[in-house]
Amino acid sequence: MTLDLSLIRAQFPALARDAVFFDNPAGTQVPLQVLNRMRDYLVETNANQGGAFPTSAATDALLAEAREACADLFNAARPEEIVFGANMTSLTFHLSRSLARTISPGDVIVVTRLDHDANITPWVRMAEDRGARVEWVDFDVEDGTLRLETLAAALEKKPKIAAFGYASNALGTINPIKQMTEMAKAAGALVFIDAVQYAPHGVIDVRDLGCDFLAASAYKFYGPHVGVLYGRFDLLDELDAYKVRPSSNKPPGKWETGTPNFEGIAGVLGSLEYFEWLAETGGAGAAIGAGGGNRRERLVEAMRLIGAYEAELGRALLETLAGVRGARVYGLADPERLGERVPTVAFNLEGHHPAEVAQVLGERGIYVWDGNYYALSVTERLGVEASGGMVRVGPVHYNTLEEIEAFGEALLTLSF
Repeated sequence: MTLDLSLIRAQFPALARDAVFFDNPAGTQVPLQVLNRMRDYLVETNANQGGAFPTSAATDALLAEAREACADLFNAARPEEIVFGANMTSLTFHLSRSLARTISPGDVIVVTRLDHDANITPWVRMAEDRGARVEWVDFDVEDGTLRLETLAAALEKKPKIAAFGYASNALGTINPIKQMTEMAKAAGALVFIDAVQYAPHGVIDVRDLGCDFLAASAYKFYGPHVGVLYGRFDLLDELDAYKVRPSSNKPPGKWETGTPNFEGIAGVLGSLEYFEWLAETGGAGAAIGAGGGNRRERLVEAMRLIGAYEAELGRALLETLAGVRGARVYGLADPERLGERVPTVAFNLEGHHPAEVAQVLGERGIYVWDGNYYALSVTERLGVEASGGMVRVGPVHYNTLEEIEAFGEALLTLSF
């Protein structure tokens, strides 16, 4: 089914701006469902939780509904396995501090050089604090894929924790995350997955993956600035959380320190309701049918529709860059390997600093990022950190092929 881009784009008020939003890997625009949920919460039910009055009861109900919806998004076993926080980075530091109590001198922690620093530094700092050792998994600098033989070698050290990214926020590589999880679990490790970059593009199933923890950020999947953590209930229950004394001693409450961002959590629910709308309409007539299926089925259908269209965008983007003289794509550049990447693409243009390229594109109304996007280990490994990193382009399903064409034409003014 072909998505109706005019109908879809009408759901996103920001897209009325005369601009091309290719900065999506850092944060997507939000649909009306998110704006309406946040406004309605603040106007109609703004209160703290646990009170004996209607607005507080409504807040409790909202929190429960959002937790259930996120459990469906990740296919968690129960809503109590969903924890909300400020962002993925804060949630990961919080969890790593608690997991540090289980780490002894000489223990091993595994991280990869392909990850965002939010899935590296919390574990490296833990290792430093506890006298543990860090084993690094390397990636192939030519195609941006993880070298699984270095993972196997690291797992021979019998690590306590292995932290992997589902997809690279710099190069777009989708890691073979189920295989990696199975390898790590067989070695006896707890597995933490950073799914921030993957969540806007594909289906997540924590039970199928078999991971212990998985984190994402709603502002990457069309929501507000809120982080979402999945954790196996038994682990969330038995681990010691750093929290104030009056708060709950049971998950998920024991992990949500301080007053939650209720209006933001309302917006997270709105983003998932947008996905359901997409599944029911397909953008152009019924896909799963209005009211059809359960929420998990609607969310899966939405991601299927998104993935199919974003493959078109990814192919067009790679082919466009291939036609620009002096452009070098880092990572998977073969359009025939689209199934191994999300449409997040990093490149450099010969003779031009990445910041210059981003500025020129920005002046033409095309928004992209330059630098390292907190994937410092990636830019260091590629040898581009000292020269300004890379330019990053990230279309999502509300972008158009015409916008990619305009991007290519703007680049040509720099390359000749």
